[in-house]
Amino acid sequence: MMTQTTYLNALGMLNALGNDPHEIWANCLRGENKLQSDSLLCPAQPQLTGRVTQDLPELSDLFEPASCRCNRMLLAALEQIQPQLEELLATFAPDRIGVVLGSSTGGIQESTDALAHHARTGNFPETFALRQQELGLGASFVARQLGLKGPAYTVSTACSSSGKAMLAARRLILAGHCDAVITGGCDSLCQIALQGFAALEAVSSGRTNPMSRNRDGLNIGEGVALFIMSRTPSDVVFLGGGESSDAYHISSPEPEGRGAEAAMRLALEDAGLHPQDINYINLHGTGTPHNDIMESKAIARVFSDSALCSSTKPMTGHTLGVAGGIEAGLCWLSLMHSKDGKTELPPHIWDGQRDPELPDLPLVEIGGFIAAAQVRMLSNSFAFGGSNCAVILGKSS
Repeated sequence: MMTQTTYLNALGMLNALGNDPHEIWANCLRGENKLQSDSLLCPAQPQLTGRVTQDLPELSDLFEPASCRCNRMLLAALEQIQPQLEELLATFAPDRIGVVLGSSTGGIQESTDALAHHARTGNFPETFALRQQELGLGASFVARQLGLKGPAYTVSTACSSSGKAMLAARRLILAGHCDAVITGGCDSLCQIALQGFAALEAVSSGRTNPMSRNRDGLNIGEGVALFIMSRTPSDVVFLGGGESSDAYHISSPEPEGRGAEAAMRLALEDAGLHPQDINYINLHGTGTPHNDIMESKAIARVFSDSALCSSTKPMTGHTLGVAGGIEAGLCWLSLMHSKDGKTELPPHIWDGQRDPELPDLPLVEIGGFIAAAQVRMLSNSFAFGGSNCAVILGKSS
């Protein structure tokens, strides 16, 4: 039976924690550290990064001009949910299925390599195509790969990209433009992002340490998360979300977290929920001094201490444009594995040294869980330019 509620029917995902959702969830619950020193993209001053380690599939000759690491990760994620995609294509017409993805780096590394090659030789590599650097390439690739004819576009709002893409996908369904949407996002590691964050003095000297008095920055990661969203009932319901734009500064968040607070309150209103209805919050939790103080203040004002919290970025790295999709994916996995009234939660990995200047949020330890029949989770994504997004997922009753 179809409803006006939207559900997340399937998930394909890769990141530093693993090469499929099962491996990712097992490593997440253990708090595994899969970040590695990256001397390839940062030869002068290596950084810890969260890299996808799977040998990625090659694109067919038909898509060779669109070949880039992001599209190869997208193809790997599509292969994980192939049975569900076949069922989807058998159920809905191609023009009733859309694709809305989030990305912020796309094929930028391929362009960087091509420009370096041109500087050395005076020619671009034969394998380089200008369209590889188009941030919207991923959505059009997925649509062509699956033969879809519905709306296909990419949202690029830095680190809120894939969270906002999921909300855009939901609007397409509820407005009647689509029966289902492939949504989420993809971002790959690139020198420009790594060196850019280093120039902002936002990169940690070690493993990121969110909410700690000793936090000194973030680690960059890469990955992909692809959901099938539709009105077909399944175990996880996409309850709603909120967006705001405080436009405080091009890179620094508004110090009191007013934009973040607005996004969370709008998400609650959209979902028809009260703050006490939220059991768990996946923090944006970058481990930078400014993000953690503004986010913790905003959460304390909205939720007091009613919801358990954790940042999963010490395990995946900050995956930029796909962070919202990956972190919603970890919430999805938590809800999918819930049974007998017990829902295991992603742990908060840090040194345990609380910052007295931050509100004292209840942080999830390894082995932490919720004992409740009804579980609802909120996931935050906050970006450069004051672009804020919060989404809410729940277990279907």
